[in-house]
Amino acid sequence: MRKDFTTGSIVSGLLIFALPYMLSCFLQTFYGMADLFVTGQFNGADAISAVSIGSQVMHMLTVMIVGLAMGSTVLISQAVGKKEEKKIRQAIGNTVVLFSLLALLLTILLLLSVDGILFLLSTPPEAVAETRTYLRICFMGIPLIVAYNIISCVFRGIGDSRSPLFFILIACVFNIALDFLLVGGLHLGAAGAALATVISQGISVVCAFYQIRRHDLLPLSFHKEDFRPCKSVIASLLKIGIPVTCQDGFIQISFLFITAIANSRGVVAAASVGIVEKIISFLFLVPSAMLSSISAIAAQNVGAGKPERAKKTLGCGLTIAVSFGLLVSILFQYISPYILGLFTHN
Repeated sequence: MRKDFTTGSIVSGLLIFALPYMLSCFLQTFYGMADLFVTGQFNGADAISAVSIGSQVMHMLTVMIVGLAMGSTVLISQAVGKKEEKKIRQAIGNTVVLFSLLALLLTILLLLSVDGILFLLSTPPEAVAETRTYLRICFMGIPLIVAYNIISCVFRGIGDSRSPLFFILIACVFNIALDFLLVGGLHLGAAGAALATVISQGISVVCAFYQIRRHDLLPLSFHKEDFRPCKSVIASLLKIGIPVTCQDGFIQISFLFITAIANSRGVVAAASVGIVEKIISFLFLVPSAMLSSISAIAAQNVGAGKPERAKKTLGCGLTIAVSFGLLVSILFQYISPYILGLFTHN
């Protein structure tokens, strides 16, 4: 369903778009949280460390993919604002081509680099085997992760942030159920957590395609030429997406450096830091989701020739993000011990 954010209340429009987006991001990150929680109930520090290290790597990759896909969201939003159907189709088609190639290259390169990643992260000896298995399984699922995030960025580009929430909600339910089955029931450890994540992501993508075809959620008539690579379109996608993915990627890389330092101090320290970093990454989703929401809505207004409205959208988004940060910093002074206690059975 295409949504027009170039008229009406800026605050209500931003919240209508941002809230489903935030919930989608929370649920997607909840994968790793659920994996850690279930693994912690049935396994020791070695498995917890493996899942925390592996999920941190996967979170970094997901964040960078989403950042790169922001170029597509902005380009599609601008075309929506201009009401140019051909440019919308062309932006979507080139996005599919570009990210299909990216998914293939990432899968091959990452599978070949597993041992190097384990070395760079100073993975504790006790957790090496399980971490290697976790990463290999997740890396094989890279195409599914890319597919879900591209579907989501296309929908957000046309102003629909609710459909991606529905898709990820299905995946989250399956992920939790499979965690208890594979990790708790079959005692597969970190491998079970990885399988649960990949399988549930695949189910999400299948449901997304099914809903698109059945309910015509993407009301556009595509042609072969829409999927023909266009240098100017791809250049525009990358011009916007690369700075965003670098910005988000540097933050995640800094977390990985902290992870590497903790890993060198033993499996218990690695598991502890992994849990804390997962919580921090979870909280970072609010400003990150607000950034993406502002980008999509502001781009639509720029495309419609309303730059002042785009600036006001930025101001409203900043106010919401800063208010959230202040609230969380105060609240966590009191509840942090209880949250950390959820990730261990001791």
